[in-house]
Amino acid sequence: MQALDVLGEPVRRRIVEELAVGPLPAGEVAEVLHVEFGISQPAVSRHLRVLKQAGVVESTVDAQRRLYSLKPEAVEEVAVWAQRIAQFWNQRLDALETEVARGKSARRTAERNAS
Repeated sequence: MQALDVLGEPVRRRIVEELAVGPLPAGEVAEVLHVEFGISQPAVSRHLRVLKQAGVVESTVDAQRRLYSLKPEAVEEVAVWAQRIAQFWNQRLDALETEVARGKSARRTAERNAS
């Protein structure tokens, strides 16, 4: 799952957050990341290239600038993975909730029998 591999980097996750609103020129992405992370435009370009190679973003040329946008299938891949993990934890948490309720019930029964 290449999308998740490249999203382990905080700068790349932030790029994805910026691109979630729609296509942006590389320069605008670089400005935001320079303010937030203090990194240079060439460093942002390297992160964008990694995201593009992983299939997370795509780029188009618009006159003198390059526009980057998210690829929906990459976002869907991450969403499906997160949903599977959430189901795993939801089952475990439901089981824990049942055990806590049993413990409370047993404690109330024991307290009533002790009185």
